[in-house]
This record gives sequence, structure tokens and C-alpha cells, in this order.
Amino acid sequence: MAKAFSLAHYTLFSIRRRNAFNHCTFSVPFSSSSALSTTDKRNWRGPVVSVLELGGIKIAKDVWTLVSADVVRDDPTNNVPDTIFSKLGMQLHRRNQHPLGILKNEIYEYFDSNFSSKFDKFDDLCPLVSVKQNFDDVLVPADHVSRSYNDTYYVDSQTVLRCHTSAHQAELLRKGHSHFLVTGDVYRRDSIDSTHYPVFHQMEGFRVFSPDEWEASGSDATSFAAEDLKKCLEGLARHLFGAVEMRWIDTYFPFTNPSFELEIYFKEKWLEVLGCGVTEQEILRRNGRPDNVAWAFGLGLERLAMVLFDIPDIRLFWSTDERFISQFRSGQLGVKFKPFSKYPPCYKDMSFWINESFTENNLCELIRGVAGDLVEEVSLIDNFTNKKGMTSHCYRITYRSMERSLTDEEINDLQWNVREQVQSKLNVVLR
Repeated sequence: MAKAFSLAHYTLFSIRRRNAFNHCTFSVPFSSSSALSTTDKRNWRGPVVSVLELGGIKIAKDVWTLVSADVVRDDPTNNVPDTIFSKLGMQLHRRNQHPLGILKNEIYEYFDSNFSSKFDKFDDLCPLVSVKQNFDDVLVPADHVSRSYNDTYYVDSQTVLRCHTSAHQAELLRKGHSHFLVTGDVYRRDSIDSTHYPVFHQMEGFRVFSPDEWEASGSDATSFAAEDLKKCLEGLARHLFGAVEMRWIDTYFPFTNPSFELEIYFKEKWLEVLGCGVTEQEILRRNGRPDNVAWAFGLGLERLAMVLFDIPDIRLFWSTDERFISQFRSGQLGVKFKPFSKYPPCYKDMSFWINESFTENNLCELIRGVAGDLVEEVSLIDNFTNKKGMTSHCYRITYRSMERSLTDEEINDLQWNVREQVQSKLNVVLR
């Protein structure tokens, strides 16, 4: 069986590998390319009402802010760098002429057409959530790797930047919503390459059934929900990709049982499109739905958009270059991206003796903090352990801008800064 290229790596259901606020935005002057400074972060206030301009669209909504600078910057558990704080409020998925917004709206169209606008839509829920919302409410085990500071961005010990849109699932159930789609920006510490980025976008779908629905069918509740789920998502796959061959793969997620992944045969290879399953009854019981059954699915917008629009590098979604932005129009799904140039890469190798606390995610976070989106990839190219038990890693860092040629001087400056930061902050010994 051919190995599927994972498009759902960053969905709500991918947490197996690895809330505090509701509607929110910023009270500081903001445009699609602006970022929060450290001073801004120390002076957040809320709630108030503000109008933002995102991708040319003005949006009015509640504004939230953290009042205490201690929570944002000085809390010892905070591991959110400025590069990540600067992405809060950008909301690429709400820009109708952006590939992510185009894809989101196309999925909306499918659900509106096939379910008579039954699904409530949420795309502006705040990305700051409680640990309980992010993990406990969706039955993530207490010892799961995704809870670690190596994988998740903690604002303080009880508040995180959501790892998945399902962090809002319990709250919406308690508020009485039975059919909903939640879209939003999510955050995870991860590796650096063309398909991974610490900020990305997800959509979750959720549907609750009442006993009379499955009793009338003659099926048991779980079988009824699973059959309806597969029918719904097969239709969505055809809506996005056309008449493609599909297959269902049994898998495991902590919050659904049974659980599945949908794969399609597209461009001569199997692609994993999404993860899904019948919701664990414990989630429904905790949120006032003990007599119901439900299904849920999650998909990563970037991964689908990269395939549908032929976008080769995930960093491009954040580009403000007119040569990228001008290629896309609202309602035009699948317009193929035309590269406007291919600037040369520059490779720099770095070797060091690691210690027990070293993790690759910490290394990538540090490199991003220095080089930002000028770093294209970080890959381990060699490692060995000597007779004394000391382990050495050699990483190759690829620098490349998507918009211009980098000069030797600035690349050397970046690499020098990276080396200094790696040695001082990761406590490794350079070789």
C-alpha cells in the first residue's frame, strides 16, 4: 500500500502524534501586515469594540487584551516568542481573496447547499484558551506529549495558544449548538520545512443527532453517525477535488471512537485529506448531551490549499508581496499559483554537542526567532555518539527569501546570530 502524503497533519485529529476567551481582536491600530510590539503586548486592554481592516475587509468585533504584563511577558511558564505574538489577529482565513479564505468559503458553500444552512459558522473565536479547553475537554490524556512546553505555546501555566479548533467544542455544545463549523488560526511548536509552520489554520465540523434520528433508521447510534459522517465527507471531497477515488483508513484519536482518516487518489498518489470519527460519549455527557450521538471532523486549510492551488511553500500564505496576492480572487478555487521567481538558497551547517534537555523544536524556535521567514528548512544531516557517550548533531540551515535575493553579508550575520543564540540559550557546545 502506497504511503499517503499527509494533508491532515495539522488537523484537530493530528494531536494524537504529538479556554479563557471567546471573540477577540486587538485595540491597537492594525492592518493586514502589522505586528504587536512588546509595548503593545504589555498594554492590551479589553473588551472594547474596534474595526479592523483585514485584506481590505473591515470587520467590527469585540476586542480582548491581557491586562497584566506579568501574564504576557514575565510569567516563568511563558514560551511564546515575539514572532508568534505578531501573528495574533492576522486571520488569513477571513480574507476572501486569500487562498485560505477562498477554501473556507468553498467548504461553507458545500455545507450550506447540502444541509440547508443548518451549520452555525464561527471563524473569529479567540486563539487564547485555557489548558482545560485545549486538552481536558477533548479527553487528551494528562501525560500526552502534546501538553509539553516543547510542543505547545503557553501564555501562562493555565493558558495556551490553541493547538486545534476543537478547543471550542465543549463551549459550543454547552451553548446549545448542535451543528457547527469552527475555523481559526492554531499554534504549535514544530520543525521547519516547506509544509510546516508554527501558525496554521484549521476547520472543525461537528454534528449532533437525537435518538429519533437513528432509531427511525433501524441502525444503532454509532453506526448511524459513522455512515452519515462518511457520506458527508465523501461529498465534501468530491466538491473540492472532483470525481476522485477515495478510501477510509481506521485510526485512533482520543476524542472519537471509531476514528477514520479519508484519503483520495489525486495526482497519482494517495493524499490524506482529513481525520474524523464518532465523538466519544464522555464529551457529550459532560456537556449536557448524554442521550445524543455526534460526529466530528478536522482538516488543515494550508495542506488542502497547497494541493488545490499548487502553492509549494507554506510561508507563501503569509506573503504580502503583490505578485502573490494578486493571483487570487474571491470564489475562484484552485487557481494555480504561478511562481514569480526562484531565488537561490544558501546553506549553512552547524554542529554541536547536545545535552539532555536539547530538543529539535527548541532549536527551530530559536532559529525562527533570529531569521524569521528567511529560514526555509532546518534538517539533521548527521549525528554520532563518541566513546564518552557525548552525542553530536549537525544541522543544515537553508536560508531563502521568497521575494528577493539574500546578500552574503546578511546571511552571514544571521548565521552568526543563530550560533550565538544556540550556544547561549540551548546550552550546547559548538563544534
